[in-house]
Amino acid sequence: MVLRVDSEVGQLRRVLLHRPGAELRRLTPAHRAELLFDDVVSVDRAVAEHDAFADVLRAHGVEVLYLGDLLAETLDNDVARKWVIDHTVADSDLGSMSARRVRDHLATQDAAQLATTLVVGLLHGDLPGDGGLVWSSQGPTDALLTPLPNHLYTRDASCWIFDGVSLDRMAQPVRRRETVHLEAIYSFHPRFAGEHFHAWSGGIEDHEEQRGGASLEGGDVAVLAPGVVLIGMGERTTAAAIEQLAERLFAPGAAREIVVVELPRTRSYMHLDTVMTMVDRDAFLVYPEVVDAARCWSVTPGASTNELAVVARPSVLDAVAGALGLDALRVVTTGGDPFGAAREQWDDADNVLALSPGVVVAYDRNVDTNARLRDAGIEVIAVDGTELSRGRGGPRCLTCPIARDAA
Repeated sequence: MVLRVDSEVGQLRRVLLHRPGAELRRLTPAHRAELLFDDVVSVDRAVAEHDAFADVLRAHGVEVLYLGDLLAETLDNDVARKWVIDHTVADSDLGSMSARRVRDHLATQDAAQLATTLVVGLLHGDLPGDGGLVWSSQGPTDALLTPLPNHLYTRDASCWIFDGVSLDRMAQPVRRRETVHLEAIYSFHPRFAGEHFHAWSGGIEDHEEQRGGASLEGGDVAVLAPGVVLIGMGERTTAAAIEQLAERLFAPGAAREIVVVELPRTRSYMHLDTVMTMVDRDAFLVYPEVVDAARCWSVTPGASTNELAVVARPSVLDAVAGALGLDALRVVTTGGDPFGAAREQWDDADNVLALSPGVVVAYDRNVDTNARLRDAGIEVIAVDGTELSRGRGGPRCLTCPIARDAA
């Protein structure tokens, strides 16, 4: 199986999606902020929107792999099952007695049941019995394992860069179990286990040893061309994590330049792809309110091993054009007047997914931005994302490309 991503706009061949399900039914007004959603979700509508989105991908020749299916198939492997359970249930979170009961319970489930439990979560009331002080102090709806509604946004927990994958340490603890599932799939599932690819990060065990706050998420990472990566540094991705990734990409010569863009550390701009996405070989959709004012650096290999050369650049767009060997970029800005542009940016107008050069999927409600894209010669396939967006994610967020051609 080809596992390689060489651009943001080359023909998309294969993606990883997560079809939403019962985990969204455990998203309540009391817990939605803790679980990083702006509102509760109409689950049936979200599933219908997601299915329609997946159909668009298939109609354009993209193979769709579902995370839930891959996880269940992975858990048929006893070694994988033990690895996942051991990295999911921690004594430090639940106390030793409760943790032991939860591990024992998970071990009794078949692969499909376990895959569902790991995503939907496990409540105190789902597992009667006695488990110590932690157990005794909880009510029936308290979570032993929190649900993972953000699995919907498969872009973040892992991202494929050239001929390798970064298993990402998520900024928010409530999302970190997502990476456990992705590492298990890439390590043990038959479609991945026999393939050769680089691991650009150390994985979960490396994450657990880190004492600092270094984090990196796939929504901040864009593969612009062979050897060139664009990374946002802000609320979810730190400078330290970018340095670590840069060293690993430069060491084997996989990358020659990384352009780093500083983002405001606010939820509105949590990832680079909330304000800037590539839509053609020489064209970007940008929210100028953020991009025009952003600090930017070019990072290249230093004079000796494990050294980086970092040069401040005055303009994000000029830095990107230079890295791509272009005199200038075609730029499409978020549509509407300043108020309308701010509204559409919030509604994921800039978070579009390129299927091939000049062909993108966007949410249909961003009328002004979609019109500007079409005026610039970009084909826009508009889909409904009313429910899918309630955790702050557009079509790019919904997908983890694992095979994409160079542009």
